[in-house]
Amino acid sequence: MGPLALGAKSLGMEVFGSDLHEGLVTKELRKNGVEVSIGEQDGEFLRKKVAEPGGVDWYVHTSAVRPGNKELAIAQELGLKVSKRDEFIEGLVEKYNLKMVGVAGTHGKTTTTAGILWLCLKLELPVSWLMGSTLGFAEAGKFVKGAKYLIYEADEYDRNFLAYHPWLAVIPSVTYDHADIYKTEEEYKAAFAQFIRQSRKTITTTKLTERIKLAGKVRRFDLALAVEAVKEIAREETLEVSGEKLIELMNEFPGVVRRMERLCDGLYTDYAHHPEEVSATIEIAKEEMELTGKKGLVVAYAPLQNARQYDVINDYHDIFDGVDKLFWLPTTLLREIEGQRVIPPAEFIEKLDNPEIAEVADYDEKFYLRVKEYLEQGYLVAFLSGGAGDDWMREHFSK
Repeated sequence: MGPLALGAKSLGMEVFGSDLHEGLVTKELRKNGVEVSIGEQDGEFLRKKVAEPGGVDWYVHTSAVRPGNKELAIAQELGLKVSKRDEFIEGLVEKYNLKMVGVAGTHGKTTTTAGILWLCLKLELPVSWLMGSTLGFAEAGKFVKGAKYLIYEADEYDRNFLAYHPWLAVIPSVTYDHADIYKTEEEYKAAFAQFIRQSRKTITTTKLTERIKLAGKVRRFDLALAVEAVKEIAREETLEVSGEKLIELMNEFPGVVRRMERLCDGLYTDYAHHPEEVSATIEIAKEEMELTGKKGLVVAYAPLQNARQYDVINDYHDIFDGVDKLFWLPTTLLREIEGQRVIPPAEFIEKLDNPEIAEVADYDEKFYLRVKEYLEQGYLVAFLSGGAGDDWMREHFSK
C-alpha cells in the first residue's frame, strides 16, 4: 500500500492514509508529502479528511482490513468509493494504457521485480513501478510520465493478482501457501494457472542462473528471470542490448531492503517467514559468510502468522542444518483464527532434526546481548522475520 500511495502521489493525486504501526515505507511517504496517521483506526482521521476542501474520492484498503474495521465502516457509511488495491491499480493501467509486467509467485517476487526495475532504469526504458518493499536505488512506487510499462509485484494473497491481465507474467516459484485463502494446493496452483492464461506472455525458466555472480542460488535464479524479462521489454522497444551487458549490469544489483539487507558488520535482516524462503535465505547467508570470512552462522527466526504455522510446522525439520546457533522468537500474529492456540517456540524446536542448536528467545536485553556477543566473536547473524521484529533489530543495531 505504501508504494501504491507513492505512485498515486507521483501522478499528482492528493494522498493520505492510516496504519496501526510505523513501517519501513512510512518515512518515505512523509518525505514525499503523504500524510500518514499512525495508531488506532477509529475513523476520526478519515472524517477529518472528508471534511477538508476537496474531500475524499476513493478509500483504498488492504486485505488486512477486515469487515468491522471502524475506518472501513465509516468510509462505507459516508458513501465513499471503497475498494481493495487491485481495482485502483487496474484503473490506472487502463487509464494510462500501460503494459503490465506482473511478477507473481510464492517466493522471490520482490527480488525479481526489483531486478527488472534495476535493469530498466539502467537502460532508461519507459517504465513505472510498484514494489512490495522499499528500495535503496529508487522510490518504492512511481508513475513516470510517458511510461509504457508498469513493473508490478503481483501478490497472490486474497487472489489480488487475478484482477490483472499482464502483457508479461514472470513467475519465480509456486509452492502452496495462504491456506486461509486457498483451501487446497490444487486451488492455489489453479489460481496461478488462471494468472498465466490471463497473461499475454509468461516467463518461468531461464538458462542464465550460473552467470549471475551474487550470493545465493535462489537469488541468482530470480535475478536471471529478471534478465529474461528485460530482454522481452527491450525487444518490444526495439532496443539493441546484448545479453552480456544485461548480465554485467545485474551483477551490480544492490539488493532490496529486508532481502539479506546488511544492518551492520555481520548482521543481516530478511523477510523470510516460510520454510522454503527460510531455506533459500540460509543458503544465501552461508555463501555470504564464506565471502566475508565470518566464523560461523547464527540465525534468529520469528515466524509470521500462527494459523499458517499449523500447515508448515513439520517442514522446518532440516532447514537449519549447518547453522551454528538458532534463536527462535515468538510468532508475529496476523489475520489469525479466533481462539486458535498459538504454537510456542519450544514446540517448533522439538520438531527440528538438530534441536540442540536452538533456544527460545524474546525481544529483550538478554537476546540483544547474545546477538552482540556473536557479532563480536566474528559470526554472521541473519535475522529472519516477516513481522515487526525487524523494527526491534533496527532500533538496536545500525550501520
